[in-house]
Amino acid sequence: MRIVQQSALRVAAVLAVAICTTVPLCAQMPDARMLERGSVEVNGKSVNYLIRRLPVSTFTELPAVVAAELEKRDCMIPQSYQAHRAENVVHGSFEGAGTLDWAALCSAGGKVQLLVFFASTPGVPLTIDEADEKKLLEAHDPSGVLGFDWGLDAATPLQVHQAQAGMEHRPAAPAHDAVALVWLEHRTRYRLYEKQRWVELDMPD
Repeated sequence: MRIVQQSALRVAAVLAVAICTTVPLCAQMPDARMLERGSVEVNGKSVNYLIRRLPVSTFTELPAVVAAELEKRDCMIPQSYQAHRAENVVHGSFEGAGTLDWAALCSAGGKVQLLVFFASTPGVPLTIDEADEKKLLEAHDPSGVLGFDWGLDAATPLQVHQAQAGMEHRPAAPAHDAVALVWLEHRTRYRLYEKQRWVELDMPD
């Protein structure tokens, strides 16, 4: 896809979107980056898109040091076209069993990064994936308007093990949570931190 036009960002005083359901979210002063409309070229045709994002301050459960680092990076949190509540910020035991770590999608400067914050070093996030935001758009309803199609979740060892059912040589369940990056309507990629590095887990075809 190639960007051919980007319309002016349109924002109302209160965004009339399904995910605006909580008082803290709706009461905030609007940010022009919260709602972006434009068009991209797909197979030689101009196709409209809509991307919704939320400010870091929406996620009041975030530890202060994590929120500060996201703000420092000028992050907005992109929302998938399926979102009905604030999403794409999750916590889990990603570094090891029993840890309380965080992961978030950060939209900034036309890129989306998957950042993981370990409790042991919360001010030093690890970037485990990155992509151009406009390449993460998908048609999802009869209107043909494209929407953001990445979702983020924490996957327990049992969920990972169940996802690997059907493999000829199915591994044992991992010892702790994995980060699940969901391509809506497609597949989920599981990233696990083990032996001081991130690995993408094999899944059935």
